[in-house]
Amino acid sequence: MSASVEIRNLSRRYGPHVHALKDVSLAVTPGEFVTLLGPSGSGKSTILKLIAGFEAPSGGDILIDGRSVIDLPSHQREIGMVFQNYALFPHMSVAENIAFPLRCRRCQKEEINRRLDSVLEMTRLQDLRDRMPHEISGGQQQRVALARAIIFNPKILLMDEPLSALDRHLREQMKSEIKRVQQDMRMTVLFVTHDQDEALALSDRVGVMRHGRLEQIDPPHRLYGSPGNRFIAEFVGEANVLSAYIRDGQVWLFDQPVMPAAASLATGPCWLLLRPERLSMSRDPDHAGLTGRVAERIFLGESSRYLIAVGAARIALKQQNRGAAAAEVGDIVKLYWSPDDAVILRDQ
Repeated sequence: MSASVEIRNLSRRYGPHVHALKDVSLAVTPGEFVTLLGPSGSGKSTILKLIAGFEAPSGGDILIDGRSVIDLPSHQREIGMVFQNYALFPHMSVAENIAFPLRCRRCQKEEINRRLDSVLEMTRLQDLRDRMPHEISGGQQQRVALARAIIFNPKILLMDEPLSALDRHLREQMKSEIKRVQQDMRMTVLFVTHDQDEALALSDRVGVMRHGRLEQIDPPHRLYGSPGNRFIAEFVGEANVLSAYIRDGQVWLFDQPVMPAAASLATGPCWLLLRPERLSMSRDPDHAGLTGRVAERIFLGESSRYLIAVGAARIALKQQNRGAAAAEVGDIVKLYWSPDDAVILRDQ
């Protein structure tokens, strides 16, 4: 049975000068998959430690199913935890590692065996039950850590950078495994990562952390398409964020009007956000748009990434590869886009 999680004005200080969390509030509904995304030191892992009960907050409250757990010991919060380094016991087999939480709860042998068989099947570890941790791969160890965290049917699963030690291929596999298990068990999950691809692929909502604050939390498509500020725009996905100016009902870029501005936008400086995959280019000199020169082309398989030099700026553009290259290094091109695909940001 999944649970709701709510943190209210949560703060954490380490001594007089380090303020790791600053009045963070967040509500997670039962069965929701929420990811906290941000650079190292942004406070995201601190939130998990406080929810798990490994540390005490300096201020604020933590509620599980509407009940404050601030004074509740960690082992009574019914929370599963998957760590970055897996934290498997090297002297225990796969089965013994997974069953450990049930033995700590003094479950009957029959119940332990029943749940063990079930979770081994769910995580596809049946054939590895008697192996030792050093005898299995990193991806398999991660599945063991996941199985151990869910065998006692926790109300909430906390995952702290669980895929960071895996190579790209294994990360892709484990993303699918985690999402499948979460949906099968209908668990509430709080997931921490600095990897934007993980966050966007797995989550119902993504919260972006910076300097101990929650900058924005939204579904992935909204966070990507409508970031609240320049930091989020540049951190979530690749972005061209260009210094622009609004006047006379137009957005001006490189001293020329490039698109109409909404009537609600006041005259003054702004940032123009253009995602690389939303840009187009033409080698037709008569095509409307910004004139630039192809400075670089990188072949990425199904697509190519171009860098277009416009004055001193370098604007990234991505296009699908369909036959001959759209342009080559040195070509003069026109860059253009739909105004609906551009975002105006008015912040630092």
